[in-house]
Amino acid sequence: TSPPAFWLLLSGYALRLYFDSSGYPDTAIGIGILFGIRLPENFNRPYLKNTITSFWQSWHMTLSAWARSYVFSPLSRWLMMRPRKPSQHVIVLSAHLATMMLIGAWHGVTLNFVIWGIWHGLALFAHKLWSDRTRSVYRALTPGRRRAWTVFGWALTFHWVVLGWVWFALPTPEAALRTFAGLFGLAG
Repeated sequence: TSPPAFWLLLSGYALRLYFDSSGYPDTAIGIGILFGIRLPENFNRPYLKNTITSFWQSWHMTLSAWARSYVFSPLSRWLMMRPRKPSQHVIVLSAHLATMMLIGAWHGVTLNFVIWGIWHGLALFAHKLWSDRTRSVYRALTPGRRRAWTVFGWALTFHWVVLGWVWFALPTPEAALRTFAGLFGLAG
């Protein structure tokens, strides 16, 4: 299979996953409205977000909010209260990794789901570092450069998430690595 075919399959899987994942809650929301029950929105155009943080604030929002409230925040607070408090970076990295690995395990207890959680935990940590260091640079950009920054951020976020679906979709790390090789034309 050629790299473009791999990318087409992966893009199709990403869309299928989105439509499946958001369709069921939309159905429940609609049925709830029929009975006078207001259910929370669960997906808010996540593939159009320009940061990994905003992606996770828009993808499976009820699960993300639960994980933030019951894993990320308590764990980071606990680490900050320790007598021998770790560095701020260690606290944030640990909280992101633990939260996303738990979300991965929520989907299934396999090594690939754990790797998928690590994939996103590292991305969230990297985005936190990047945004902390570039906030003043962003504010000083002209409107045209801000748009370019936004488009670049969207492309990076979208492709990171879509590549992460490889870990999510396949049963073993070996199958995922073979797929990555195929995506980038490295398959033998």
